[in-house]
Amino acid sequence: MADLVSLDAITVERRGAAFWVHLNRPDALNSLTLEMARDLELAIETAEADPAVRAFVITGTGRAFCAGADLAALNAYGGSIMEPLEHFLAELGRVLRRIELSRLPVLAAVNGLALAGGLELVLCCDIVVSAEDARFGDAHANYGLLPGGGGSIRLPRKIGPARATYLMMTGEFVSAREMERAGLVSRVVPAEALVDSTQAVVEMLAAKSPLGLVHIKELAAIAGDCILEDGLRQELEIIGAYAASHDLREGLAAFAEKREPEFKGK
Repeated sequence: MADLVSLDAITVERRGAAFWVHLNRPDALNSLTLEMARDLELAIETAEADPAVRAFVITGTGRAFCAGADLAALNAYGGSIMEPLEHFLAELGRVLRRIELSRLPVLAAVNGLALAGGLELVLCCDIVVSAEDARFGDAHANYGLLPGGGGSIRLPRKIGPARATYLMMTGEFVSAREMERAGLVSRVVPAEALVDSTQAVVEMLAAKSPLGLVHIKELAAIAGDCILEDGLRQELEIIGAYAASHDLREGLAAFAEKREPEFKGK
């Protein structure tokens, strides 16, 4: 495992085939700032530039994954916060979308509270591994706020409109097990096993075709955003394009020869 490298609001490390990002404002429950958002963008760009990196993992330092936007920083402006709030949400939304569209599989290793903007960050991840004592909540309504990082759009698509509306209106915090049943959390593990369990998922992904995983991400995104007939047509189009790849031919050859495939991501 490589040593941790500190940026201003996060620390990063290479762990096997994964690029791990640790949100690193534990005294503020890893609340989101513009600085943290920009560090996250730099981290995803750095990870994508390294062909040996096969997955991008986000976790928190301390007792929270991320408790949302840093409201204290916004309050510090005084007077009207319309302009700084709009600027913050535009930048945050851009970075979250950048993470969501990464060619890499993005995993959230949720180690504690994932609230408001923290939940919105989780919603942009492909796979969510959660400690069994983690808690999730939209929480915006508790302070008279509205979701501004895409949560009002992504949460209903992930867990259904009825459950999402309930969570957004009540601000209730719910367990990892409940979010697993709702369809947001992929795996729930003991807190002490979170890192190792997440890394085990990374190693499973690292054995797959990187190009194949890119297309699986694409197909999953299409599934949540189109009518059935269009989705089926696009599925065939993507498979048709992938059929010309080395990795598909290598996978079929490996199956026929009863050996492990050697994927190249092309």
